[in-house]
Amino acid sequence: MARIVRSGLIQCKNPINDESRSVAEIQRAALDAHLPFVEEAAAKGVKILCLQEIFNGPYFCPGQSVRWYDAAESVPGPTTEVFSALAKKHQMVIVVPLYEREQAGVYYNTAAVIDADGAYLGKYRKTHIPQVNPGFFEKFYFKPGNMGYPVFQTAYAKVGVYICYDRHFPEGARALGLHGAEIVYNPSATVAGVSEYLWKIEQPAHAVANGYYVGAINRVGTEAPWNIGEFYGQSYFVNPRGQLLTVGSRDQSELVVADLDLDLIEEVRRTWQFYRDRRPEMYGPLTAQEE
Repeated sequence: MARIVRSGLIQCKNPINDESRSVAEIQRAALDAHLPFVEEAAAKGVKILCLQEIFNGPYFCPGQSVRWYDAAESVPGPTTEVFSALAKKHQMVIVVPLYEREQAGVYYNTAAVIDADGAYLGKYRKTHIPQVNPGFFEKFYFKPGNMGYPVFQTAYAKVGVYICYDRHFPEGARALGLHGAEIVYNPSATVAGVSEYLWKIEQPAHAVANGYYVGAINRVGTEAPWNIGEFYGQSYFVNPRGQLLTVGSRDQSELVVADLDLDLIEEVRRTWQFYRDRRPEMYGPLTAQEE
């Protein structure tokens, strides 16, 4: 019997773009904007759902303000508790990208993975942190991830997470495959004119090179007061052959859904034996420390 898993991605506009409002109020509105899409996913039979990068608020990294440190929370914590209840209610695996506070002054760009019974399985912390002018001053907000590349055995599939800027680095994408990932989710926040031309190149390449599915998520709309450009949406699923299965709109908040045939992974890897033919003993210079 074929292993078909229906998966969903939520791309969503930030509902409040007003710096006079409190961080807590902005976060609550963002959460409320996502909840109908979670219910829609349940109604459509989605079994694994992923939200966008730091889903419960704007992408605040174009500025450098300590105000946004208030958006960070413990993981697990109050927001994962909300989604644990939803996961259990709908028997749905949910990947929840959050701004994590480990302790005073130590913050990470994180994604929590919650199983279909509501159990918190663990988290991935974004590894590669950009400092790109203009618009992406992430080193002000995030410490680089320190948990490696975990893969989570969920009720429906082995799931890995790579976050936004990580996608420019093939090493972690390969590590996720070596750790057994069948589906890798990449929640992102990226704008037109910066990396749009790469959006539909890099992640299909990861899918092909590693023989797994990728779910790529990008938010939509523009966000004041930063106005760094248009978040161009176009969230999509790509299969292990590098074929796009479904693509979201450029400018609409929506749920993007695809049926993923996990048996295709075995079929593709029997043709393209990249794991058999790789030569790790030859790759030492890639990780050698510079003197």
